[in-house]
Amino acid sequence: MAAVVHQSSLHSLPLLSRGKVRDNYAVGNDRLLIVTTDRLSAFDVIMSEPIPDKGRVLNRMALFWFDRLADVVPNHLTGVDPDSVVAPDEREQVRDRSMVVKRLKPILVEAVVRGYIIGSGWKDYQATGAVCGIALPPGLQMADKLPEPIFTPAAKAELGEHDENIGFDDMAARIGGELAERIRAISLELYRRASGHAATRGIIIADTKFEFGLDDRGTLHLMDEVLTADSSRFWPADEWRPGVSPPSFDKQFVRDWLETVPGWNKRPPPPSLPADVIARTAAKYREALRRLTGIELED
Repeated sequence: MAAVVHQSSLHSLPLLSRGKVRDNYAVGNDRLLIVTTDRLSAFDVIMSEPIPDKGRVLNRMALFWFDRLADVVPNHLTGVDPDSVVAPDEREQVRDRSMVVKRLKPILVEAVVRGYIIGSGWKDYQATGAVCGIALPPGLQMADKLPEPIFTPAAKAELGEHDENIGFDDMAARIGGELAERIRAISLELYRRASGHAATRGIIIADTKFEFGLDDRGTLHLMDEVLTADSSRFWPADEWRPGVSPPSFDKQFVRDWLETVPGWNKRPPPPSLPADVIARTAAKYREALRRLTGIELED
C-alpha cells in the first residue's frame, strides 16, 4: 500500500501554507511544491481521518487534465520531478501526490462553470429564478441540464469559510473587465472540452471550478487543481434523472453520514469517520480516476 499522508512534514523546504487539502512549499523564489494530502474537508471542516489514496487520485486527475487542455491556456506545471527538490528521506511523502509549479500571483476569484443546476445554484434559482444574476428559464428541476453552460464566479473565502457567489460585474470590478472577460471565455471552453471527453466515458461534469494566476509578465495561467473530484461534480450518465440529485464520484458518502450525526453543528471539531465510510469514499475517488482517465493507481 502507498503511504497515507494526512499532513506533510518536509524539513528541506520552507512551508508557505496549508489549505484544506494541499500543503505548499517554496522551491527557490519562483516555484512551489504542492503536496496533495489525503485530507478531506466536508462543510468546510477538515476531517480528522485521511482518505487513503485520495491525494494520489487528485494529483493524477489534475495532471491528466492539465496535459489534455494545455492548448487552451498555459498552466503552472514546470515538468520538474518532485522527488528532485526534497531530501531523500522525504520522497515517500511527495511521490505520486505532488507537482512542482510556477509561483504565480493568484486571481482571488474562482471561475465556476455550471452545465447543470444543483447545489448553491439550485438554491439561488429556487429563490430568484437566476444564478449569480443570470436569468434562467422557468420550470427547471433539480439537476436539470441548462440550455447552455453558464459562468458563475465566486469570491474566494478564508480557510474554513464559504466562498461567496458573485455576479460577473462584481468580478470585473475586482480584477478588471478585460481579464474577467478572458477568464470567462477560457473557463467555458475548458468546460466544453472536458465535458466532451467525460461524455465518452459515461460521465457528466455537472459543474466545476477553475483557478487562475498571472506570472511576472502578466501571462494568464491555469493553476492549483483542475477538474478533480474535489473541484467538480461528476455524475454517472446512466443514473442521471432531472428532479433527483444523482450519485456523485466524490465525498458524498462523508457528507451523507455527517448529516446523520446528532448534535454536530458543522463546526470543528468534526466527528470521527467510521471505517466503512472512509473505505467507500476512497473507492469512489479511485473509480472516478479509472472511469475518466483509464488510469489505475499502483500500490
